Amino acid sequence: MTKSAGKSGQTRIQREKNQQILEAALSVFSQFGFRGSTIDQIAKEAGLSKPNLLYYFPSKEAIHSELLSGLMDSWLDPMRALNAKGDPKEEILSYMRRKLQMSRDFPRESRLFANEIIQGAPRILPAIEGELRDLVAEKSAIIQGWIDAGRIAPLDPQHLLFSIWSLTQHYADFEVQVRAIMPSDERVYPRAETHLELLFTRMLSV
Repeated sequence: MTKSAGKSGQTRIQREKNQQILEAALSVFSQFGFRGSTIDQIAKEAGLSKPNLLYYFPSKEAIHSELLSGLMDSWLDPMRALNAKGDPKEEILSYMRRKLQMSRDFPRESRLFANEIIQGAPRILPAIEGELRDLVAEKSAIIQGWIDAGRIAPLDPQHLLFSIWSLTQHYADFEVQVRAIMPSDERVYPRAETHLELLFTRMLSV
């Protein structure tokens, strides 16, 4: 999911180096958090010298900001897909499935985002207070419309979204705990999907 901003004028090699650094930084940041990570760690993970890395990114902050920028955009895509014209229950269940799939496929990105939030979101708060809040308001209004029409059970739309976030992202953010409890179960995500479908179906049923 890592992606460079694609600065104009970059050569193919420069773009590849950017991606190499971002991929290494994702591994380091998701494991140690922003404060616990260093340029030296990222350079070692990327297989580059520190001066070589600093040629592409001037600081740890610049790398982290670019990662978060790309992550935020990808993180909002599943919610953007929630369609007011669709079947309410299926739209919400599909959103849950997309979020669970992201946790399965992109656990490092999920932990990167979680670490940023835990630290008070110092580098991403404007996006949360802007684009994310606006999108939540838009989709909450759609959900409230379904409730008012009697198509799903009455509940708090914003807290419904919060519940989906917490119950799906848990499998990425607390992966070590999940795997420690279920060490030999290769069907963690299929079982999680079945459980969450049942949970939300019952919650939404009129």
